[in-house]
This record gives sequence, structure tokens and C-alpha cells, in this order.
Amino acid sequence: MRHYLSFLATLLFTSACVGQTVLEYKLKKDAIYTIKQEAQQIITQELDGSTHELTNKIDGILEFKVLGQRDSIYDIALTFKDLNLVMTSSIQGELMNVKAKEVVEDDMQSQIFNSLLNKPVKMVLAKNGDILEVKGGDNIVAQMAEASGLEDEFSLKMMKKSLEKEFGSEALSNSYKQMTFIYPKNKVKIGGNWKNEYGGKLQAKNVWTLKNLSKENATISGLADVIMNVSEPTTTMKLTGSQKTQITTDLSSGFIQKMVVEGVSKGASTMAQMGEQEIPTTIKSIITYELIGSQIQTN
Repeated sequence: MRHYLSFLATLLFTSACVGQTVLEYKLKKDAIYTIKQEAQQIITQELDGSTHELTNKIDGILEFKVLGQRDSIYDIALTFKDLNLVMTSSIQGELMNVKAKEVVEDDMQSQIFNSLLNKPVKMVLAKNGDILEVKGGDNIVAQMAEASGLEDEFSLKMMKKSLEKEFGSEALSNSYKQMTFIYPKNKVKIGGNWKNEYGGKLQAKNVWTLKNLSKENATISGLADVIMNVSEPTTTMKLTGSQKTQITTDLSSGFIQKMVVEGVSKGASTMAQMGEQEIPTTIKSIITYELIGSQIQTN
């Protein structure tokens, strides 16, 4: 009877493990992954029956190079290869149109974003995609501020503080967790769920589901509750909302092939020139990350 119970327990355990898969990054040294990022953000503000719509469009090329592996973490070099930004207002028209590769003389924004290109920062990536550390973001911020051409010390410090919120080491870590931090710590089967969360300007509590598996790919969906907290010298925003994500990943490396993130958040914003008056605000966004190239670099 004891042997029978032991056999039964083993059988049950084995059956429970069938169909479970380890989802994680399996990266090789000198592998290079090139990602195209496209984002559109529409900010709508309502005030006294009038509507103001601000549209931000961003696209760029990111390069992730695997520098090496230490135990269960990877050292990655993240480099911006291209970056384009267009900002338009329904009231004021085009506010910004910058192509980072095309430097325009006497255009401060052009100079600043051009200085961002081809300057790698080091990222420490866990196998589940959590970004444990970013180094070098603060150097990039200093270079971008210097490229502005500002000479007044106070203005330079203000510029650095503003840039740190987008390109500082902590900001980059929080920003790209959205793309990388997608895997569970344990094995999972089709239909299985897991949770994680990340902070920063956009805080998200995610519930992920493994939707499908093939020999080459995994399909993952995500739902998240989000909080957006933006605090600038002239503007603040406090919004809450939701976010849904659809992902296809390559099982051999764990790297994404395509990811689409759609979000809607609502709340209020304030502007310094309007005192404490709260302006009802809605932000709708869609971000796409797509793998456009991968290779192993050989010397």
C-alpha cells in the first residue's frame, strides 16, 4: 500500500507538471536585437465647455546588445539609434517636430536629441525581464544638457532636471520595464496567470496570461491598473486608468517579436498660470514594439 501511494503521488505530480513551460530570457553573448518603437499619446483637456487636444507621436530605433551573463542576470547595452518626435496642439498647431538624425542649426531641440543617439547605457536584466539597474543615463542627461548650448548655470540645472525625468538612469529603467518585465518566476501552463508591478511616472500592476504556445513562440496578454503621476514646474497630472497588452515572444531567446500596449487614463491636471483649478484630463495611448532585426556579432 505504501508503494502504491508513493507511485500515485509521483504520478499526480508528473501529471501536474505536464504542459508547464519556463518563460524567461535565454540570451547569448554578443546577440544584438533591434527594436522599432512607435507611440501615440492623445491628451484631451476639458475646460468651461472647450476642448484642447495635444497629440504626441514618437518613433525610434532601439538596439539591445548582450554584453554577457552573470549567474541569472544579463548585462545589456541599450542604445538609441534613431528618435523622432512630433507634438501638435488642436489650438496652437505644431509645437515640436524633431528628427534626431537631422541636426538643424540654431534648433536647440534638434541639438539635444541628436546628442542622445549612439550613446549606450548599461542595463542589468533578470531572466524574468525585471530591469535591476541602469548605468549611464545620468551621463546622457549631462551630454544632452550640454548640447542645448545653454550657458547660464541655473538654466542648465533646470534643463538637467527636466531631462532626468525621461532619460536619467531611473527613468530609463522604469520606462523599459514595460517592454521587458513580462515573465513569471515559475513555470506556467496555457491559461495560467502571474502578476508583477513597476513604478515610475507610470505605475502599473499587471496580471499576465499565457494565451498560447507553439514550437517557436509564446502569446501573452496583460491587463493592468495604472496610476500616472506627472509633476513639472508648470504642470501636474494625476490620472488613473487601465492598460492592455498583447505580446508575441520568441521562445528560443525570450525576446519579444511584437508587443502592443493600449491604455486609457482619466483624472485631472493643473497649470501654474491657472492656480489650483483642476482641469479634467484624459490620456489615450498606444505603443508598439517590434523586432526588426537580430544577429550575433562576430569579431
